[in-house]
Amino acid sequence: MDTSAPADATPVPREAVVDTIAAQAAAIDEIIALGRHRVQIFDIDLSQAGWQSAERATALSDFVRSNRDARVEMILHDTRFLESSCPRLAAILRLHSHAITVYRTGPEARGAMDPLVIVDGRHFLHRFHIDRPRAALAVEHPQLARPLVLRFEQIWATGEPGWSATVLGL
Repeated sequence: MDTSAPADATPVPREAVVDTIAAQAAAIDEIIALGRHRVQIFDIDLSQAGWQSAERATALSDFVRSNRDARVEMILHDTRFLESSCPRLAAILRLHSHAITVYRTGPEARGAMDPLVIVDGRHFLHRFHIDRPRAALAVEHPQLARPLVLRFEQIWATGEPGWSATVLGL
């Protein structure tokens, strides 16, 4: 990545097919780094694509600290992996609970099996099916991202409170 370009420079539009989980993890980090306002994540349980890594926690932390209005919306079928195997991500949730929301899918969306990461409605990684590692990456393609944003919103609308990193009570 060229670090001489200003942080607010528009990235060069591109599309790519991503065929491995490792390449997906790198692509997710790349598009999160492009984010300014909103990261939307739909996944089965976050057990693939590097969500438990220190690099991903750093990327999300940098994102929410970059702009006081930055938001992360995450909706999962199952939050157990997040709770048990993502301590760095849990720490980010605790520290930035005002900016990160975690939902669990409602019954209407349990059939969805195509993980998505959408950044600012312009960049995305769309894995076609959880059982296969093939995915589409697009950078600076809001017209291609729009149907996926709508899909995410439909899944989000079914959501119920998922997991909160804060403990309330006496």
